[in-house]
Amino acid sequence: MDMQQERNPAERSLDRGWNLTRIGGAESLPMDFPGDIHSVLLAHGVIADPYWRDREASLDWVHDSEWLAERSFAFDGDEGRQTLTLEGVDCHAVVILNGIEIGRPASRFLRHDFDVTDALVRGTNQLSIRFLSNSTIARDKAASAPFPVPHIHWNNRLPHYNFLRKPQCDAGWDWNIALSPIGVHGGIRLRRSAALRLDDVALRQIHQGGKVRLELDLLTEVFTPIVTDAVLRIDGKVSTERLQLWPGPNRSRIAVEIDDPRLWWPAGHGAQDMYDLDLRIGDQIRSLRIGLRQIELLTDADDIGHRFAFRVNGRQIFMRGANWIPADALPARATPQAVADLLDSATLANMNMIRVWGGGCYEPNFFYQMCSERGLLVWQDFMFACNLYPAQDREWLDLVRLEARQQVRRLSAHPCMALWCGDNELVGAIGWFPESRKDRDRYLALYDRLNHALEEVVATECPDVPWWPSSPSVGPLNFSDGWHDDTSGDMHFWDVWHSAKDFEHYRSVQPRFCSEFGFQSFPSARVISSFTDAADRNLSSRVMEVHQRNPGGNSRIVETLVRYFPFPDRFEDLVWLSQISQGLAMKTAIESWRLSKPRCMGTLYWQLNDTWPVASWSSLEYGGGWKAMHYMARRFYAPVMVAARPDPATGEIVLMAVNDTPAPVALTVALQAVRFAGVGQALGEWRVTCPPDRAVEIARLPGVAADAFLHFDWQDDSGAHQGQNEYLPLRPKEYDLGAPVISATPGMSPEGVPTVTLTSDRPALWVTWDLGGDTIWSDNCITLLPGQPRTLQALRLRRARLPVLPPEARALKGP
Repeated sequence: MDMQQERNPAERSLDRGWNLTRIGGAESLPMDFPGDIHSVLLAHGVIADPYWRDREASLDWVHDSEWLAERSFAFDGDEGRQTLTLEGVDCHAVVILNGIEIGRPASRFLRHDFDVTDALVRGTNQLSIRFLSNSTIARDKAASAPFPVPHIHWNNRLPHYNFLRKPQCDAGWDWNIALSPIGVHGGIRLRRSAALRLDDVALRQIHQGGKVRLELDLLTEVFTPIVTDAVLRIDGKVSTERLQLWPGPNRSRIAVEIDDPRLWWPAGHGAQDMYDLDLRIGDQIRSLRIGLRQIELLTDADDIGHRFAFRVNGRQIFMRGANWIPADALPARATPQAVADLLDSATLANMNMIRVWGGGCYEPNFFYQMCSERGLLVWQDFMFACNLYPAQDREWLDLVRLEARQQVRRLSAHPCMALWCGDNELVGAIGWFPESRKDRDRYLALYDRLNHALEEVVATECPDVPWWPSSPSVGPLNFSDGWHDDTSGDMHFWDVWHSAKDFEHYRSVQPRFCSEFGFQSFPSARVISSFTDAADRNLSSRVMEVHQRNPGGNSRIVETLVRYFPFPDRFEDLVWLSQISQGLAMKTAIESWRLSKPRCMGTLYWQLNDTWPVASWSSLEYGGGWKAMHYMARRFYAPVMVAARPDPATGEIVLMAVNDTPAPVALTVALQAVRFAGVGQALGEWRVTCPPDRAVEIARLPGVAADAFLHFDWQDDSGAHQGQNEYLPLRPKEYDLGAPVISATPGMSPEGVPTVTLTSDRPALWVTWDLGGDTIWSDNCITLLPGQPRTLQALRLRRARLPVLPPEARALKGP
């Protein structure tokens, strides 16, 4: 069941039974909505898989064409007003009913409500949607603009999509294919109403004195003057308001107080308690599934600058998570099952926040329902990213205002919502183009118009989640550099990837909250086999370059890899080692920043998922398989973690612990120095109590032998928090790694769960088993010590979406 569900009996779905024709073509294909045209053509064999090899550009005719979707339906002449509602029309279209034009949708991010009472006829009705060419309209709008409004042409293969209200990454991105999907991505419904139509419900929570006051604003379109009751039911309570409503748009309020609330908590801090709420106004009914929580963003001044920390139900919580992009470049493939698989993987990696990035889309209700059920908070960007935008156009800006109002209201019922953020990197983009560098004032004024419009919507709708102007941002009305200021606000830190700096450079900054940073790797051999011929499996092949969208990305992966590791002999080893390198980069950054708590109160790495099979910054490759980095994230995002980092002032190695749980944790920590020849030397054991509000120092070491690394494990008294970690003072290639002999023994636990036991004859780093497979293991990419077997247990089985390759074990070896 959707979290926000219509139960109006006078509602009819028109999703199914359409016929699709290319304008100027003859063949008609059956089509259902939600759906996209590429997926229909693919299902009927008109086109082949767009992700295969370098097929992408040969399919440009799809988005360059116009398409007609048609269907008929019977209407018996019901009394009352009739509304045709379309959600997520992508993007410019003409809607015609019985030969009468009833609307011209121009935004994927809107729900369109067209009054079709006078256009309907008794008996058979003909409905059509003519999808215009997004690409053509984008070019035409750019050409007619009074001055240039630049876009990131180095990312967008299709130009000027900043003039369109559709996912900006549909034009291509530095991780995305450029297909520009066309279709309807929500529902198509015919709604009957009498005196009024309920369009939106905006919910806010006021927490005070151990009670919660719920206020619901009801946004209605009223057709005739009426006095009616609004009735709200929740948790055995009933609230009724008598309302006088007048023709036109109306906003009414009804409230109820919950005396002994069961609070909703983020993952790791309590239960995700939910309430069923039922609402009726006139003949309109709405059901919501809500959770009660209080979200605050703390940005007050301190002796460093300004904090950036989330407080939930009065408790400050360190945010551990990643950035979310659309689940698939073809919207029809972004099914609830595919989304649930990705979100399950996020929670298994100990995440408690997802950032929905501003170059994609506002996700459907089921996404936010799933996040709420899993305790994943959502940082929600408005859908603007990395471009300049035509805010001088009043019609465009009014469309944006309507989009923002609808989305803020729609998402207000979801307890996972933690932040509304104005955009992604628009302040920085002002400095990226010759036009805006030459005339900064004009383009800064454009940005301010857009950003202020969004801020006003949030202030007017007054949701119970905070507003933040942009990401990165030092703070409201501050247009300085959020990429390099680590004293205030949220930070995007890209120097390691884009400037090709060493991983250790992550330790040179201490962000208050890092909302973007990342490092690339190749997908697994299994994913590469899904889009290549055997002859393509070479780093310099055209196909491998097509499936790398960041200019110079493949070279940068290899260039950085060889700084840390021996150069591999085989392509397959290079692919695997790129994932180890990526994981090491993120481990270096996140361990360092977590150990600076409470200065830093959150890390959201770029990026969680992929939209198609590609080399990228993701930890979950296309199809949902776990890269090495995601297994490492399960460890470096553990609620209680012990890690080591160098002290640049003294040269010592500092062993520290951090605890993100609500209560202090008493740990036993054992440390040893391990030589690659196989000899271990115990260095000490400590008992330490780690509070929840800050990281604590355990020990300092002057150093270790040149051929040794540090290995440490920890456990609390209950066994709830335990783990292992290592610290290499030197880069892996500087050690004599030898050639470990790894044995893998599959088995079965007493409970019937598949297991595999890994052993090694000498110390072995980043030993992996079945990487990228459909079995998610309890651990992977682990360090093996001689005489200490490690048993991995299957956590869950994923539904296969890609060809299956046999599992294998890998370990880092010397030359």
